[in-house]
Amino acid sequence: MSAPHRRTPQRPLTAAQAVEQARELHARGLDAGHAGRETTEHRLLLRALKILESAVSADPEWVRTWIRLQVTLAFVEAELGKTGDGIARLDAIRPQVLALEDEPIRSELNGFVDGNHAGILVRAGQYDESIPLFESARAHKERALRMGTEDPRQMTDSLVGTITNLGLAYVELGRVDPAIRNLTRAIRLGQNHGFAMKLAYAKHVLGDLRLRTGDVPAALRCYEEAERTYLEIGPDMLGRLRIDQGQALLTAGLADEAGRGLDEVLPQMREQRVQQDLAEAEAVRATAALLEDDLGLARRLAASARRRFKRRGSDAWAALAALIELRVDVARAFTEKKVPAKLPARAVAMAAELTEFRLFDEAALAQTLAVRLELRRDNVDRANELLRGLRKPGPLTTIDQRMLVRLSRAELAVAEGNRRKAFAQALAGLAELGQARDRMGGLELLSGTAIHGQELGDLAVRLVLDGGDSPAEARRMFGWLERTRAQMYRYEPVSRADDPELVEVIAAIRHLGHTLRQARLDGRPVGKLQARYAERKRAAMRLGWHAASRWGKPRPVADVDDVSADLGEGVLISFAVSGDSLLAVVLVDGAVRLIPLGSSSHAIENARRLHADLTAIAPDVLSQPLFEAVSASARKHANALDAQLLQPLSRIIADRDVVIIPTGALHAVPWGVLGSLRSRPVVVAPSATAWLGAVRSKPRANGGTVLVRGPGLSAAVGEIDKLAAHHDNAILLADNEADVASVMIALDGAELAHIAAHGEHEADNALFSRLELIDGALFAHELSRLQHPPRQVVLAACELALSRIRPGDEALGFAGALLAGGVDTVVAAASKVGDLPAAAAMDDYHRALASGATPAVALADAVAVDPFRRPFVCLGSGTGQRGMA
Repeated sequence: MSAPHRRTPQRPLTAAQAVEQARELHARGLDAGHAGRETTEHRLLLRALKILESAVSADPEWVRTWIRLQVTLAFVEAELGKTGDGIARLDAIRPQVLALEDEPIRSELNGFVDGNHAGILVRAGQYDESIPLFESARAHKERALRMGTEDPRQMTDSLVGTITNLGLAYVELGRVDPAIRNLTRAIRLGQNHGFAMKLAYAKHVLGDLRLRTGDVPAALRCYEEAERTYLEIGPDMLGRLRIDQGQALLTAGLADEAGRGLDEVLPQMREQRVQQDLAEAEAVRATAALLEDDLGLARRLAASARRRFKRRGSDAWAALAALIELRVDVARAFTEKKVPAKLPARAVAMAAELTEFRLFDEAALAQTLAVRLELRRDNVDRANELLRGLRKPGPLTTIDQRMLVRLSRAELAVAEGNRRKAFAQALAGLAELGQARDRMGGLELLSGTAIHGQELGDLAVRLVLDGGDSPAEARRMFGWLERTRAQMYRYEPVSRADDPELVEVIAAIRHLGHTLRQARLDGRPVGKLQARYAERKRAAMRLGWHAASRWGKPRPVADVDDVSADLGEGVLISFAVSGDSLLAVVLVDGAVRLIPLGSSSHAIENARRLHADLTAIAPDVLSQPLFEAVSASARKHANALDAQLLQPLSRIIADRDVVIIPTGALHAVPWGVLGSLRSRPVVVAPSATAWLGAVRSKPRANGGTVLVRGPGLSAAVGEIDKLAAHHDNAILLADNEADVASVMIALDGAELAHIAAHGEHEADNALFSRLELIDGALFAHELSRLQHPPRQVVLAACELALSRIRPGDEALGFAGALLAGGVDTVVAAASKVGDLPAAAAMDDYHRALASGATPAVALADAVAVDPFRRPFVCLGSGTGQRGMA
């Protein structure tokens, strides 16, 4: 029988061994933290501290290691628990640091203690209190470097972080000059010493500064540069980055994009349990939901964020989350048209609380809400009192808050019976919004900002309607509609150089799309390909927000006299909505009339059903009973639209050519199917200003005709050889010649470009609406690269006249991108169209063009042959010469 095994007693660690093991665990903990695993980091740090304290020593290396562990633990505990816990741990070790005799080590450790203390305060929103500590940390670290330190590179790396965080504190306080000074120094040091992560973080914070000063494209560019590094070596920072990107996108009015980006990272952030970042992400996501009118989601997320902030002891942040909750409750009260008696007082109390935290802009926002609530309760004197005490917007006040202040002043003026003052406030507000829009980059940003002025524009429209339908009020209505709709089309297109990175990403998307389509045809799994395709599209969208240079100067808003001069004997009909009321603003013979047209919801429903029916009867092969049933439904809805929208205007329209400015769902109407417009030249434009800009476009050198055939078309619709017979010296690109690069080269400078290719409108991501060519998709995103856009583009085989309609009737899609980029006229289908009717319509259209007809006239004749199977529309100017056809 063997003797029982006895465990050999473990010898106590020496101080040197304890230091070595503790440092190893400390390093592992930091790696876990950088990977976003803060709970693992905390566990490893506690183990390291336990090991180190098992062999207490007065040796300087032991003391230095112990203090460094305590400093890191303090920050991690503040992140995972309460701010006060971290600060208490730091305060407890300060005496030990001060007792150190070695001055370089004392300076080094003082720098770490003060820097982390300041960092904890920044995370809690206590920016003023953090700055002296950051300055102290910077001075200590610089002193340690001058006196000599064990690891100068590590100390310099730490110094760059401190300087960047100091810049961040100044950014949050709106102190631009010291922020720029510190961030410029941090970026220079990061570049000189090759500190990739610190350089990325400094650029990230510089993006925050650009956002505060209103330069959204520059902010997004900084964030994009930082993201490249984060993806490689700092994934724990991606959540923080999405928060700040979300703020920038909200400023640009792109709440859907902000929400999408945060939804990608929120699940991981909840797993990591970094309460501050998670709470901030929930707060920004709540704001995005609020802008999208998802009040339930906004309320839940804002409440969750407030509770997290409270648990951390971040009272200022908790107040900001409570402000979002207040905004949700105000929005709900306005929707329900019932303001609880206690809600105005709550807003005033919120303003006072935010003022105590020195959050002056946010306090002003709460007080502005109180003004609007009192007005809804008919307490005009109280609203006036609150408005007089409102802090004026400063140079860094966000555009949405500026618009809210203007709106409250206008609403007060209305309540006091001062229409003139109300109009003045609306006009001033829209001018401010225009200045903010002028700083935007890509079409997405240009179109998104309209949301901030929507309520102000709606108020002006209601005011005009309240004034009656006199000719003067009708002219006023025309002016207000032009100031508030389709503003992105006011900007003159300018030549812009290709952004190499964006071009590379678009090429990757094209390749992935081609591969994905082939995999589906082969029946192979597509999950990973689909995910990669979606990720690359998001990357391209983010690059597009800032990669394109700013557009040219905005054209003046068109006035009645200017439009009338070019309209000639034609008639312009601008549809508009106020509440559930639909109206037409009609310009004819220099006079403007205002005509009510009944319920907007009724018109919208008929427009949507008509679109669905036209799509259903598009296929070439359809059973006769089904075709007849759906056709009857389409005629029914077309007749209903005609009766509501056009028959009340029949005497005014008479036999004139027509320009239509749609609103909302009416953008999807193929107007040739309506009886009143059968065989009549009709041009559809985003606004009268956009129409006038297209009509008055600068003369260009006469280009040629380009005919393109994409892959997979039926023989009928792909017969570009037949179309070529109508044009002299037409360039034909078909089969393997019709690749993206060749088509883009051919389009540049052409007079007429006809593209017969399958395509698809993407409602959720309009600038990725596409045409399929032999080597993959040609995206709407790419069209801004054309130096000399064609004068006319015909899209023969797809529904690319469709657009995503953002607030302010900003129509974004393939055809819209062409028009915004300088194409005068676009002919495209407003719904799906069969191959045979498309081919027949295009043959008729080109024959008429060759005989000298303008695009509008040629299309009217072509569509009239079979309007329900040929749902094409003429967008833009519709004329080959100045004036109406």
